[in-house]
Amino acid sequence: MKSAQKEYLPSFEQNISFLAPQNLDDTSEWFASNIGDIRKSLEEYGVVLVRGAPIQGMKKLEKLLSTIFEDSLLDYLYRTSPRTNLRGHIYSSTEYHSDNYISLHNESSYFTSWPMNIAFYCAKAAKNGGATPIVDSRLIYQAIPNEIREEFEAKNLKYVRNFIDIDLPWKDVFQTNKRKEVESFCRHHNLQFEWTGNDNLRTVNTQRPAFFHPKTGEKTWFNQAHLFHFSTYPLAERQQLVDSIGYKNLPKNVFFADDSEIPEEYIQIISQVYREHAFRFQWEDGDLLLLDNMLFAHGRDPFEGARKVLVGMANSISTAEMKS
Repeated sequence: MKSAQKEYLPSFEQNISFLAPQNLDDTSEWFASNIGDIRKSLEEYGVVLVRGAPIQGMKKLEKLLSTIFEDSLLDYLYRTSPRTNLRGHIYSSTEYHSDNYISLHNESSYFTSWPMNIAFYCAKAAKNGGATPIVDSRLIYQAIPNEIREEFEAKNLKYVRNFIDIDLPWKDVFQTNKRKEVESFCRHHNLQFEWTGNDNLRTVNTQRPAFFHPKTGEKTWFNQAHLFHFSTYPLAERQQLVDSIGYKNLPKNVFFADDSEIPEEYIQIISQVYREHAFRFQWEDGDLLLLDNMLFAHGRDPFEGARKVLVGMANSISTAEMKS
């Protein structure tokens, strides 16, 4: 496996991987015997890879993840990408085309609440590519140039989403077709909202770009400015989108909280920092990757062939609970 900075990401072989005995008919007993060590490693390192312990069925997977995380799994609401709810609280990974690279990000870090834990189970590895790169968000915080980091922290961020005829409809994002339920959700989560046009919706929320981790006390880079920014739209589509729907109505965008524009150069630099520090391993069928979502960001490489990675999330926390 590719080496990584040991102070941030110990080698899988030495510290954060668990290899189950081969040819187990039922891995339940193995997990029960090792769950204490798995939890300890996850708390210490923020990442664990379990290899060689296939889990038969989504019901068993959800039960196992709930046991490991010591919490019921979460619904995936206010999503930004297409997913399928496969069973219970187990979801498909993001269903963008296999040619697409999905940038590294911390799950729901654009929102006022997010899961502290996220798990990825590889039911079927891709023939080629399809890795889930990860990176330590503490390292990203330190690697971003000081002047950019300081401006982000001084100004904070404003995320704007428009649920219109392109991208995800609000009925999918909020998992309801009732406006009153959407409005109640927005109020509860401190989202500004406005119904626009023909059954369209705009939401706005401000968020800090970085947080102290609630357990380690370390500062982590925790936002999705590099995914929401206008510059992330394909160059050939940008002007066409603005001409057809207007800059104000883009499906998603991000600004500094004072409404000033975030320079495109900043986004390019931040994205490059993520790419430079990403760590990859090759998925194998039956792998289970566990992450502390505030310590580690994740992404997806392009791939060829069938690929099936399942996702579960737990232990919701909100901005209001975070130390300033």
